Formats: sequence, C-alpha cells, structure tokens
Amino acid sequence: MADKKTVTVQQIGSPLRRPQDQRQTLIGLGLNKMNRTRTLEDTPSVRGMIRKVSHLVRVVDEA
Repeated sequence: MADKKTVTVQQIGSPLRRPQDQRQTLIGLGLNKMNRTRTLEDTPSVRGMIRKVSHLVRVVDEA
C-alpha cells in the first residue's frame, strides 16, 4: 500500500470580518480558532481550499 500524503495546516488569521465563503472554507478544513492545526490528506480539493484562504492559514508540514 502506498502511503497517503498529508499536509498540516495552522490557522494564523482570524475569520472575523471575512466573507462567509472564507469562514466556511476554514470550517471545512477543520479550523475555526486561532493557532489550531489540522493534518489533512493531500488532495487537489484540500489544496484548493488552502489556496482560497492562504492569507489565513500556514502550511506547517508536508509529508
């Protein structure tokens, strides 16, 4: 079995005073509080979500 690639993201920006779609994207990534981190499967859809809120999150680790 091939190892699943993962990406770890940390929220560094507040969702306050942001458009609703950006808030929903953060929730979809499992982030909704400052400095929270999540390890997610590295898929094109997750990468697109990260790109959409790139000003609010930081990629900590790619494995």
